[in-house]
Amino acid sequence: MKIIIAGAGAVGTHLAKLLSRERHDITLIDADASRLHHLSSNFDLLTLNASPSSIQTLRDAEAGRSDLFIAVTPSETNNMAICMLAARLGAKQTVARVDNYEYTTAKSTELLRGAGISSVIYPEMLAGEEIMNNIKRSWVRQWIEVQGGALLLICVKVRKGARILNQPLRDISTPDSPFHVVAIKRRDETLIPHGNDSIRHQDAVYFMTTPKYVSYIREIAGKEDYPDVKNVVFLGGGSTTERALARMPDYMHAKVFETDPARIEHLDGVLGNSNVMYFNADGRDLDLLVEEGIKTAQAFVATSRNSEVNILACLAAKRAGVHKTVAMIENQDYISMAQSLDIGSILNKKAIAASYIYQMMLKADVNTVKNLTVANADVAEFVVKEGAKVTRYPVKDLALPQTATLGGMVRGGKGYLINGMTQLQPGDIVVAFCVENSLKRLEKYFK
Repeated sequence: MKIIIAGAGAVGTHLAKLLSRERHDITLIDADASRLHHLSSNFDLLTLNASPSSIQTLRDAEAGRSDLFIAVTPSETNNMAICMLAARLGAKQTVARVDNYEYTTAKSTELLRGAGISSVIYPEMLAGEEIMNNIKRSWVRQWIEVQGGALLLICVKVRKGARILNQPLRDISTPDSPFHVVAIKRRDETLIPHGNDSIRHQDAVYFMTTPKYVSYIREIAGKEDYPDVKNVVFLGGGSTTERALARMPDYMHAKVFETDPARIEHLDGVLGNSNVMYFNADGRDLDLLVEEGIKTAQAFVATSRNSEVNILACLAAKRAGVHKTVAMIENQDYISMAQSLDIGSILNKKAIAASYIYQMMLKADVNTVKNLTVANADVAEFVVKEGAKVTRYPVKDLALPQTATLGGMVRGGKGYLINGMTQLQPGDIVVAFCVENSLKRLEKYFK
C-alpha cells in the first residue's frame, strides 16, 4: 500500500514509524528538515523536505498514486486543503487531522467527503471518550465495549489478596468459565497466556466477559472495595478535557483546574454544565487540591501538555487517597516509566490516532481497532465474511498466530466467549487481541 503522510510532528512521526514496520511504501513530507533527519536513516520510509501544501510537492510525492493520504500538520486548515488537493490529483482515500468538533458531526463529514476528504480524525475527541470510559469505574484500568456492550474487554491491575493469583489458568478459566484471560501485561512484557500460565501480583490482566459477569470479575480480582466514581478532578482544561466533560454522565461532578482564564470562559460557555466547577489555579498545588476536596474525589485526570507534570500530579493524587488516576502522556519514552510507578491509566493521543488510521489499512471487514498503549497491543473487531478461512474449522484447528487470540464474538446481537471448539459463522463479529504487530497476520483468516 502506498501511504503518504503530510506533517512530521508527533502524530505524523509516530504513524510513520508504526506503518513502516508493515512494509508499506511510506513517504513522509515536512518543510522542517530537522524533523526528518533521523527517520530516513532508521526506518524503512522515504522523506521529502518540502511544503506539504505545495501542489508541486504533492506531485513529486506521487500523491495521485497513493492508496491513503494522511494530513496531520499542526494546521487544521492546511490539513483539509492538502487532502482536497491530494484527492483531486487521484489519491484513493484521504484523512485530515482536525481540531474542531464540528467537523466530526454526520452532516459535516458528508460535506467533507464531497470535497475530497474521506475522513477526519480529532485525537482530542477520541482521547476524551477514552478518559470517560476509564473513569466511570475506579477499579478498572481499561474498559472496552464491543457492539454496544454485548462483550466487554476489562483490564484490571491485580494485587495481593485476589483469589485468582498463582494458579494455572486452566484451573480458573475453563472453556465453560464466564470469562477468558486473553492477555497479561507483566512489567515490560505482554503475554498471550496458555493453560500453564498463572496470574501474579501486579499483573495487568485483560479479561473478556459479558455484562452479566462484571461483578464476578470485580470480585475475583479483589476490587470490591473500590468506590464508584461520582467526583472527578481534572488538571488542565484543554481540548481533551473539554471532550471528556462533554461525555460526562449526569450523576458525576467535576472540578477543573486551569491557569488560563480565557480557557475557563470557553469551557463554561461551550459546555454549560452545572455539574462542573472551574478554578483559575495551578492544579499541581497539593495543598489547594486538598482544600478543594481531592480526598473526597474518586478519580483524578491529568491532561496538561507536560507529561512529567501529569505523572507527578497523578502520583500526588494517589498519595492523597484517590483510587483512580489517568495521565495523558505524549512522550513515548515516559510510558513504561509511568507504568512502573503504578500511576493508573495511561493515555497517549498518538497511539489513539494510529489505531484509527490503522483500521483503514486493513482489507478485511474490521469495525474497530483500539491500540492498548500500555500493553503495546491491539484489539480488533472482525466481521466474519462468507467463505473466510475462520469458518472452515473449529478455532483450535485454525493454526492462529501464537501472538493473537480470539476472545469473544457477537452473534445475533448476543455476546459469547470463544473456546477451541467454537465454529465461527459468516456475520459473526469477533474480538481479537494481538501483540507484536500480529494484526496484519491475523487479517488473512477473515478474508
